[in-house]
Amino acid sequence: MSKTTPGTLMLSKLGIAFDLHPYDYDPDAPRVGLQAAEALGIDAAQTFKTLMAEVDGKPVCVVVPSDCEVSMKKMAAAFHGKSGHMMKVPDAERLTGYKVGGISPFGQRKKTPTAIDETAQLFDTIYINAGQRGLLLSITPDDAARALEAPFVDLTA
Repeated sequence: MSKTTPGTLMLSKLGIAFDLHPYDYDPDAPRVGLQAAEALGIDAAQTFKTLMAEVDGKPVCVVVPSDCEVSMKKMAAAFHGKSGHMMKVPDAERLTGYKVGGISPFGQRKKTPTAIDETAQLFDTIYINAGQRGLLLSITPDDAARALEAPFVDLTA
C-alpha cells in the first residue's frame, strides 16, 4: 500500500501536520467508516467519513462522523441551497479521482465546496480517509478546516 496519495501530497505542500494510520480494509463492511474505527481501535465519533453530494445540482463534499447520518436539509442549508442528495458512485469517483471507500476530502481532482460537521471541534484530533482504502490520516480539526477552506456546521440528522 502506498502511503502517498493526492491528499497527503496536498497536506504536505501546505505544511500541515498529519499522521497516517493503515488498517485492514473490509470491502464487505456495511459501514466502512465504522469498520475503520473498529480496526484502529478509535472512537467512531472521532472517525469522519467523506461524502460526495449535490446541492441544487452542484457538487459538494461533507465530512461527518462515521457513526452519524447526514441531514439532507442541513447539508443544503450549509451550502445556501434548497435540496440535496447523495452523488452517484461513478460521479463521485470521477469528480474526486478516488474510489468509494477511499475518498478523501483532501487532494480531490476537482476542488469542491466542503463543510465539516461541527462535532469535529470536540476532538483534539480527527481521523479522515487519506485517499485510499485502508488508510486514514489524523489531523487537528482546525488544520483540516484550513486545508479545505471549510466551515464547521451542523450537518447530521
